[in-house]
Amino acid sequence: MKLIFVSGPSGSGKTTLSNQIIVKIKNGTVLRTDNYYKTGLQSKLLSKFIEGYFDRSISFNYKLFKKDFNYILKNGISINERFYDFEKKKVNNYLNETNNINFLIVEGIFAKEFSSTLCNQNYYFLELKINKNECMKRVVKRDIKERGKAKEQAEKDFLKSWDIYHEKLKNKNFKNKANELNISKNTNIDQLLKKLFQ
Repeated sequence: MKLIFVSGPSGSGKTTLSNQIIVKIKNGTVLRTDNYYKTGLQSKLLSKFIEGYFDRSISFNYKLFKKDFNYILKNGISINERFYDFEKKKVNNYLNETNNINFLIVEGIFAKEFSSTLCNQNYYFLELKINKNECMKRVVKRDIKERGKAKEQAEKDFLKSWDIYHEKLKNKNFKNKANELNISKNTNIDQLLKKLFQ
């Protein structure tokens, strides 16, 4: 199975890029780390008291994500589709079977951290390098529409998440067997796809 990791700060276009890849290939599926936040009372409390909680590793349900990732890798099928509800702070689980999976895309702000835990796996790693202001515009628009935030709060949260993402990568030494590619808004997607699937 071919593995592709897509990483970048909030608003950099990870979901858009993943969707562009998935419509071009057959037998692929996407695991989004945004749908694997921890739930329960502890998570609800921590999200109120820890600034930038959802951008920190402490919020990520690594165990559940690893379980789904390994199942797909081992069996070539996906049974569950998970969706995190930011308002209710819970993960909704839907039965949605996908068979004959040959391509697995892992997308999200925790993709790079997760990829560093893999041993003896070859994969492509796509890092989105997008202008900070452009990212902020996208995130603020999304957070107002989908997460019920006020504009000022959305801007404040974005700036914190930007700092957390880049600080996290600066402080960790990621060693892997990845073919790492930097993606900008000028990247030719068709040429990228040829490189990935040649």
